[in-house]
Amino acid sequence: MENVRELIQIMTRRFGFLDRNCCSVGDTDLSLVQSHILYEIDRQHQPSMQQIAQTLGIDITTFSKQIQSLVKMKLVKKTPSPDDRRVSILSLTTEGTFIATMIDQEMNQYLEEVFGYMSVEEREMVLRSIKLLNANMAKSKKCCNPIGE
Repeated sequence: MENVRELIQIMTRRFGFLDRNCCSVGDTDLSLVQSHILYEIDRQHQPSMQQIAQTLGIDITTFSKQIQSLVKMKLVKKTPSPDDRRVSILSLTTEGTFIATMIDQEMNQYLEEVFGYMSVEEREMVLRSIKLLNANMAKSKKCCNPIGE
């Protein structure tokens, strides 16, 4: 049997997930976690801090620190919920939307290139396999169980 962990490790490195700054747009450098936060805020409609933290499987204290840095970078806006002032609603600023869009375009171009080396059948097989792996990872009690997948 192939060394599955090794295959995942190699894929992680090739995606650049271990880089200190996974994403750079202009003068803005983001960590992988920050990139994921922007993606989820953009994807969800006016999410609360708790919703995004749960989606990403990050404890709220660590998540709050990340949000503070994104607010300082003027990429995220944090506003009290009109329904419950103790709850903070997150949204992207204009700059945050631009950065999130640029990262999304860059990732999509990279994936298009990678998938371009494959036949249609291979592409479909890989996508089915990733969906299958994600579905079964969600069933595991061993590690992180982010919500929404």
